[in-house]
Amino acid sequence: MGKTRPDKKNKKRGALSRAATGPAEDETAKAVSPLLLVQMATFQISEGNAEDALALATQALDASQPGSDGTLAALNVLGQINIELGDFDAARSFFLRAVAIDQDGRRNEDVGGGPEKFLCLAQLSEEGGNDSVRWFEKGAAALKAQIQDLEEEAGRRRTARAEEKQEKEMQVEELRRKHAMTLCSVAEIYMTDLSWEADAEQRCEALVTEATMVAPDFAESWQTLANVRISQTRIEDARAALRRSMELWKDLPSADPSVPDFPSRVSLARLLMEVEMEQEALEVLERLVGEDDQSVEVWYLGGWGLYVMGDKQRTENKGPEDEWQASWISSRVWLNQCQTLYQQQQYEDDRLGEHAKELLDAIAKVLGEAPEIEEEDDDDDEGDWVEEGSDEDDEMEG
Repeated sequence: MGKTRPDKKNKKRGALSRAATGPAEDETAKAVSPLLLVQMATFQISEGNAEDALALATQALDASQPGSDGTLAALNVLGQINIELGDFDAARSFFLRAVAIDQDGRRNEDVGGGPEKFLCLAQLSEEGGNDSVRWFEKGAAALKAQIQDLEEEAGRRRTARAEEKQEKEMQVEELRRKHAMTLCSVAEIYMTDLSWEADAEQRCEALVTEATMVAPDFAESWQTLANVRISQTRIEDARAALRRSMELWKDLPSADPSVPDFPSRVSLARLLMEVEMEQEALEVLERLVGEDDQSVEVWYLGGWGLYVMGDKQRTENKGPEDEWQASWISSRVWLNQCQTLYQQQQYEDDRLGEHAKELLDAIAKVLGEAPEIEEEDDDDDEGDWVEEGSDEDDEMEG
């Protein structure tokens, strides 16, 4: 069978089509491909595929022109990927290269501009202290500029639709919260690494005051203010700030963006216990257990809080005679769960584990050891059982 004769008409049409549109399409593809690769890498990060994201972002960097949007975007996402991979030196290097391109954070965030790289460098700083403060301050300045730009834009567009106005307001609110969080982070440094500085207290005061003014509805601002007040031994003021912080989110569902993240609320519980607000601390901890029942620290803090409450009830003779016993029985349940998870997870905080054991020993000296849960044979359909009316049954209910 002979060869099929080529279709010259179709071939010619294809050649004309490529001649008319091909080069332009090729140039467009080259111009946008690094940013598209960055978008793909970002998606892979969100899916938990850090290695795939790294390959895509590296390809985007190689395909970008020096100083271009593609280079800036690729450097930023490479920094984020290396944080995920635990290579903090590499992450720091990529963010520093990004800073060299966008020194004041004024370039568009869609291509890696904005404050994020400064905030990451503050947390990745090997020196800490003043070096971290410097990066946080650069991030705060970039955030202020973004807020100002959005507010000026809103002022110019008075005829904007209601939906557009609402979107802009939400963007401004989010930036204000991030700004407040940055100010609080600097205040935390002055309470720890730079506490020896002569002006540390004045700096803390100025920072937390600005944070509460920038974002008065941001719970972490008031929580940091409470921490500062505790360091100043102004306990009543600290309690007032903690109440204000809790009021902003305690009645909201956990998914609401106004609810502080899990670690922030663990810190809040510690602060509440420090100012002897154990009941409020337990409210926070019970909610945290409902969200994640595998946190050793949460179970420990709950057990400790209940122990302190019981001790107060016992020594001050407040409430019914057996109320302190109920508090200690509940404390034992929380602390036993803490110890179980402590061993399962091979938790590294030895002091926490030792203190939990000390509290359990103190309870046992007064109430006696907790009754053992008896077990039936494996072929018994009832399985494990607890004697009705026993102290252990009361503990489980507690």
